[in-house]
Amino acid sequence: MSKALCSLLIVSMLLTVIGCINMQGKTSPPLPVVPYVDLTRYTGTWYEIARYPHSFQEGCVGSKATYSLRKDGKISVFNECYDNTFDGKIRSAKGKAWVVDKKTNAKLKVSFFWPFAGDYWIVDLGENYEYAVIGHPKRQYLWILSRSKEIKGEVYETILSRLKDKQYDTSKLIKTLQK
Repeated sequence: MSKALCSLLIVSMLLTVIGCINMQGKTSPPLPVVPYVDLTRYTGTWYEIARYPHSFQEGCVGSKATYSLRKDGKISVFNECYDNTFDGKIRSAKGKAWVVDKKTNAKLKVSFFWPFAGDYWIVDLGENYEYAVIGHPKRQYLWILSRSKEIKGEVYETILSRLKDKQYDTSKLIKTLQK
């Protein structure tokens, strides 16, 4: 093996080790979910109040999700939004979700195309199912949903406070425009 190749391998290994050490320092504690979700009460339409930005919802306004129970016990998911403005084309996606933690019903997987599925964890929920907060165990995704197109300021601020306690960076949230 040449000296240059050997040096390159050593540098690559060192960078990998340094990267692993840095990643270890950035781990978050386990993400708590709500104690229990009544899936029948949870179904219906939810309006997006705020979210973390991500490419698959870029340009979405008026976002909403509709959930319904299926005969096989899974949940039908129908997401839709307007493209850039309320006069824009309606974008939609159909998927399905299933419970992965039967004790709480708060940890689900959702898939819009097989075989890919993502974590959908209910980390906060209004007593009367008037709002829900959906997170991801690595805190990569976050949605604040409501049964109505607006949420009271003090309720929103209380949700943000609880999210900070769960080590979410709430400064990354973007508010969703609703008609």
